[in-house]
Amino acid sequence: MSFINYIKESKGELSHVTWPTRRQAITFTVLVIVLSVLTSIYLGAFDTFFTTLIKKFIIK
Repeated sequence: MSFINYIKESKGELSHVTWPTRRQAITFTVLVIVLSVLTSIYLGAFDTFFTTLIKKFIIK
């Protein structure tokens, strides 16, 4: 397969893609950011809890 043929086929495949609307893209982006922040807070809380636990009972 030549490079030119590959580009033509890729362009043809992209015409079959259902692209999200601007509103959907913004909504999904905000959702990903919010879930990432909530996950980092959740994991940070567990990290702080276990670090405190280890310092208190094991390291003394």
